[in-house]
Amino acid sequence: MKVACLMSGGKDSIYAAYIAMNYGWEITHLISIIPEKLSWMYHRENIELMPSIAEAMDIPLLIKKSRAEKEEELEDLKELIEEAKVEAVISGAIASEYQRTRIEKICHEIGVKSFTPLWHKRQEELLREMMHAGFKIMITAVAAEGMGEEWLGRVIDEKCFDDLLHLQKKYGMNVAGEGGEYETLVLDCPLYRKKIEVTKARKTWDGSRGSYEIGEYELVEKLNTCES
Repeated sequence: MKVACLMSGGKDSIYAAYIAMNYGWEITHLISIIPEKLSWMYHRENIELMPSIAEAMDIPLLIKKSRAEKEEELEDLKELIEEAKVEAVISGAIASEYQRTRIEKICHEIGVKSFTPLWHKRQEELLREMMHAGFKIMITAVAAEGMGEEWLGRVIDEKCFDDLLHLQKKYGMNVAGEGGEYETLVLDCPLYRKKIEVTKARKTWDGSRGSYEIGEYELVEKLNTCES
């Protein structure tokens, strides 16, 4: 089956694409929307890296800017899905009914299937699966009690995972960031033919939330296709 994957560059959308590929489906396109302001549908953090992520995957990217006006932004996505001419759309929704139902509505109108392989999965287990699959995930934004400036730019390894579990127990935060506690960027994974190496970045912090703004980076050849 030929599919297109909705992609932000974060862990959930890329892991959903990874699962789709393991199903044996052919990913013909990646689809990304660049919102001009805060959106209920689309992520903004480091979305400008998507062309390089598509290059790393060696998969064509369909990308479009959106004014991010409610409902109007759905037409932007619909246009790209129609352009992809696929049988199904893959998205990384885990718990957001808002995102899932609107993507399904668009797909129904076009006559394609919508799949959300991460839907209602246990998020602690999902994060573990990503790590074990060879995903190198960087935290690029934080907005949760207990997550200070030192979390920005941190890569999720076993120590980081344990720290997230500690914050979950102490503050009740979502360990996978599904409640907006943090945003991520996938630097490397089995889908990448090249990996992303950040060479320059800037932290911004206002006392309660912050972001890791990537200024310069490069795509680096991997030693072999199994390197993660």
